[in-house]
Amino acid sequence: MKSKSRYLLAAFLSVTIWGFFSIPLRNLKVYPAEEILYYRIFTSLLVIWIAIFLFRRKKLITDVQYFKATLPKTRKIIFYQVIGASILLTLNWYTFIYAINNVSIKSGAFAYMVCPLITAFGGYLILKENLSKLQLFSLAVACVSIVMLATGSINEVTWSVVIAALYAFYLIIQRKMQHLDKLNVLALQITIAVLLMLPFYIYHHEGFPEGVWFWSHIVIIAALFTVIPLFLSLYALIGIPSSTLGVIIYLNPIIAFTVAVLYFDEKISIHQFLAYLLLFGAVFLFNWNLIKDIFTFKRK
Repeated sequence: MKSKSRYLLAAFLSVTIWGFFSIPLRNLKVYPAEEILYYRIFTSLLVIWIAIFLFRRKKLITDVQYFKATLPKTRKIIFYQVIGASILLTLNWYTFIYAINNVSIKSGAFAYMVCPLITAFGGYLILKENLSKLQLFSLAVACVSIVMLATGSINEVTWSVVIAALYAFYLIIQRKMQHLDKLNVLALQITIAVLLMLPFYIYHHEGFPEGVWFWSHIVIIAALFTVIPLFLSLYALIGIPSSTLGVIIYLNPIIAFTVAVLYFDEKISIHQFLAYLLLFGAVFLFNWNLIKDIFTFKRK
């Protein structure tokens, strides 16, 4: 139970950090979404490889040796998984940045309400992960809350579903990659993302942004809101099913919703508030057995 609670804590920390992501993004609202994405990826690449070479070189060597020792068929599967995950992650980043700065913060929050449903059902159908009757009921409750929120803008809902689907399938692919160190996998994915974005960057490049304000926010976004929470979420997948992580992600929109209302003064209706409250209950129900086990373990 001790190890389980460690992975659960990593999952909660990752989504909590992401819940406040709209704050540094909105501070860069005057910049195009693609420009923020370019420098987010480039800076993340530097941050993650510096961390690996300083603190995790042994794990990197171990992974290289493992990859060389695998059969050609296994290497091909790993290759396609890494490429596919990198594309999904890059597209998820771009659509999220665009939605936050050009649609609404609530659209980003709503995306991570839809994402857990796709992740949980994807884990259930594709990875054959077991869901109890209580968990299935909690997903049904979550569906009701999403329907309540979907009565608003079609534009917001469309962006939300696209963002959610991209990240959900990214998590499902990550769950299947169990034999490689998660930070090394993330570093490789960000490297591939840089290679994918480099031609677009060169084509659209018009000079480097200037000012401490821009670059300080980019460094914060790269380190605190990219590398750290992504590593925590991938680490959590070692010990918990993707369906569980998928539902824990529901805390992200709850926090993002609170930030949108209290910090950015976005308006919210009564039925939207009730929908988020219902959603919180669904998260609690889905993880009831795990929460009960943790409290039982602590008493013992």
